[in-house]
Amino acid sequence: MQTFLHGLQDRICAALERADGEARFVEDAWQRAEGGGGRSRVLKQGALFEQAGVGFSRVHGERMPPSATAQRPELVGRSWSALGVSLVLHPRNPYVPTTHMNVRYFEAHKPDAEPVWWFGGGFDLTPFYPFDDDVRHWHETARAACAPYGDEVYPRYKRWCDEYFFLKHRNETRGVGGLFYDDLNEGGFERCFALTQSVGNAFPDAYLPIVERRRDHAYGEREREFQLYRRGRYVEFNLVWDRGTLFGLQSGGRTESILMSLPPRVRFEYGYQPEPGSAEARLADYLVPRDWL
Repeated sequence: MQTFLHGLQDRICAALERADGEARFVEDAWQRAEGGGGRSRVLKQGALFEQAGVGFSRVHGERMPPSATAQRPELVGRSWSALGVSLVLHPRNPYVPTTHMNVRYFEAHKPDAEPVWWFGGGFDLTPFYPFDDDVRHWHETARAACAPYGDEVYPRYKRWCDEYFFLKHRNETRGVGGLFYDDLNEGGFERCFALTQSVGNAFPDAYLPIVERRRDHAYGEREREFQLYRRGRYVEFNLVWDRGTLFGLQSGGRTESILMSLPPRVRFEYGYQPEPGSAEARLADYLVPRDWL
């Protein structure tokens, strides 16, 4: 699993550097006092990406934190180990969507019992100025990644993504969805690992064609200010609702690596309302679950 994840991190970072064409990732290797460590890679102030973070971690602890056991109370009191790759990309151009991807593996242990194991992961897209062709391509690639594992997999994980990346206090989705799954152990380890590899490997094919379509789209201060305002929703979700962020902080994780998903610049505005009929107002139509295919 670690071999695959190291390779995935390497391949994605190389692809993003080629796409940016200017900046390079800087690696920060770290160790965690409670057990384990990782390597965080961050690209800053590139031609394409204002900030991009791609992190690998392999960590363990003595007691599952509340964010992990809230959904699975049978795991309370168990020790645990986890490893995964997670990324969040914040492009400079407002017409290039923000995106997130994560693939991970957990084990929970207690004496004189078999380990409880499961996989999780997925990817989602957060455009500010959406294009239907981009969203359809995103979901077509997601469906293709799931297809070898059953016709029901993509619809199930697509629906789970819409439900998970939802800002309840705003009554809107974070973006236009994608895939999300957790607690996966159906069909045995090899099938679950293969599906997780398929999701991780599909991410560049899902995202980079969208980047190439939109990276040179002209924009001005109005579009930039709207992008910074909508980035605030990303901050809200990560700090209020995201189980991964809560797990990392509650388990004594490395704060700098956990929060590298946040945008480098963001703004909040009280009572903002887009001009009716504007491109900014149009975004609201995309922040509800929809069958894109």
